[in-house]
Amino acid sequence: MAAVPSLKRLRPAVPRRRRNRQTSSLVAASTIAIAALAASAVINRHLANKAERDNAPEGRFLEVNGVRLHYVERGEGDAVVLLHGNGSMMQDFKSSGLIDLAAKDYRVIVFDRPGFGHSERPRSVVWTPDAQAELIHAALTQLGVSRAVILGHSWGASVAVAMGLKYPGLVRGLVLASGYYYPTVRPDMVAMGTPALPVVGDLLSQTISPLLSRAMWPLLLKKVFGPKSVPNKFQAFPKEMALRPSQIRASAAEAALLIPGAFKQRGKYRDLQMPVVIIAGEDDKLIDTDSQSARLHAELSRSKLHRLAGNGHMIQQTATDEVMSAIREVAGASTHRAAAE
Repeated sequence: MAAVPSLKRLRPAVPRRRRNRQTSSLVAASTIAIAALAASAVINRHLANKAERDNAPEGRFLEVNGVRLHYVERGEGDAVVLLHGNGSMMQDFKSSGLIDLAAKDYRVIVFDRPGFGHSERPRSVVWTPDAQAELIHAALTQLGVSRAVILGHSWGASVAVAMGLKYPGLVRGLVLASGYYYPTVRPDMVAMGTPALPVVGDLLSQTISPLLSRAMWPLLLKKVFGPKSVPNKFQAFPKEMALRPSQIRASAAEAALLIPGAFKQRGKYRDLQMPVVIIAGEDDKLIDTDSQSARLHAELSRSKLHRLAGNGHMIQQTATDEVMSAIREVAGASTHRAAAE
């Protein structure tokens, strides 16, 4: 019986010299890639340090449950708290002019939410809307605030809702601007959440993600401001602070938590018994107004809904007066309600 040739004999032999060249090329490519990642990490760290030097804290700090929280306080009167959206910071409200407007009649308190601006974001906590609501509540307690109107924009609206559900005695009323309230299929949020993954996320946020974010910044602004153009006043927003690795990672974490957060809150909205004004851009390209703000308004029979024609997601920037009017509307409604009781 004839011997069967082995597989080793049938496989074409690869010359040793060719194998060595392939190995050398792979090693060289790997070395270049590692060097490029290391260089980008160094560059990103340098840019982040420069951004923090160029944009020193404008407010004060509170130590709240082990978290160093940055806030600005302006004006006198009844308290109004402003909570910014994902990827942003308090300078969004400052550059929009909303802080100046509100401070004419109210005691305005604006926080950098955990991981944004100059506030810390310890990794020992999963910073859900509930966890952030607890943090902001504790901060307000330290500041002697027992009643406040809470305005939340975008992801900040989820935190504002959580505060209304957990601390109804604190929340006089809610202004919910451009919020996301009901879970939907959002592949973009899944992709944006990648830098929050363990290990891989750290590598991306320190190296590639800040570079990609810089390249995509004009497209991002076009999407969130559209159909409006970006107003000149937004130039005062510290872009480089938003592009730091630490803030990119915080933003990614919140993108990953967006849908689970809405899933958890979706059955509780009718428990909101305080005055609620919902305000959103009619042409929001980031969050659909019909399936989010209009649906929430239908569920909250006593709420008010303002749909701003020709506006997109960044209504605090493009329709600042209308947002200020919503604050006054909620403050007035809560005052009338208190008097009636």
